[in-house]
Amino acid sequence: MENEPDDMKDLSTTYLGLNLKNPLIVGSCGFTNSVEKIGELAENGAGAIVLKSLFEEQILADLSANLENYTTDYPGATDYVREYTRGNEVDTYLKLIAGAKKKVDIPVIASVNCVSAKEWTSFAKSVENEGADAIELNVSLLPSNPKVTSAQNEQQYVDVVNSVSEMVSIPVALKMSHYSASLAHLVQKLSWTDKIAGFVLFNRFYSPDIDINKMVVKSSELLSTPAEGTLPLRWIALLSGIVEKDLVASTGVHDSEGVVKQLLAGATAVQVVSTIYKNGMGQLGTILEGLESWMDEKSYNSLKDFRGQLSFDNVEDPAVFERTQFMKYYGGMS
Repeated sequence: MENEPDDMKDLSTTYLGLNLKNPLIVGSCGFTNSVEKIGELAENGAGAIVLKSLFEEQILADLSANLENYTTDYPGATDYVREYTRGNEVDTYLKLIAGAKKKVDIPVIASVNCVSAKEWTSFAKSVENEGADAIELNVSLLPSNPKVTSAQNEQQYVDVVNSVSEMVSIPVALKMSHYSASLAHLVQKLSWTDKIAGFVLFNRFYSPDIDINKMVVKSSELLSTPAEGTLPLRWIALLSGIVEKDLVASTGVHDSEGVVKQLLAGATAVQVVSTIYKNGMGQLGTILEGLESWMDEKSYNSLKDFRGQLSFDNVEDPAVFERTQFMKYYGGMS
């Protein structure tokens, strides 16, 4: 048998204490809602998989639909329907976890999209028992209610994380919003607890748009663009030196260049979704080939050789990550 080339690049990384063969994590999406597709993603080079999210609101919606059409005088019947609906929803998800674990040999991370610490946290233990390697909590907070203070919004993160981490022993990652009056302080405060093993920056919200011809509100572009990668890039660069937890870039990573940028900023790994929708699962291999090619060009043998090299703490002019105005570029324009 021929020996492997001596210049093989080490793309391995550690995320949430899990060993990944490379930094490409396929984020929660339609591709990760099927055991068959998860198998294909693994074959195409995925380093880890985040399962399609179990939505708290989805469970509540199913529950509400059932109860609206259910009437009885039997004591406790409503509670039975409530638990039956919840059980069916969770059972489907648990089967997905079990099937994925049997199908692939890469980390399988469960995902819960939530807004409270009450309705769904009891499911976390079942997720762990079924074999999930970790849990990603997607806390999608949009601070649009003027009656809710910044502190109250941020407390929701703490409440959700505390409730789940008390029930499981597997690692917990927090996928959070960039909306915060003091984002750096919030992430640092959350990182001080051993309840969170890593942060995913950031969740991508549904965004409304307006059709001026039909005079209706519609959805904006569902898939991200590479330009959106600058948001997590800035914050990973700023936080990587003060947060001793894994930081993962999510949104806007479409190619090997995007991966390299996030790693240089200090990311442990990256999540990709939109580029798979646009280019197919083979894009994973293309990205990895591009990453290896760049490393070869720069004479890097492993990710640790360059990770964080251009973070806030290491770049020559760190103020570039805190600059908010375009004066340098447009100040002379008339």
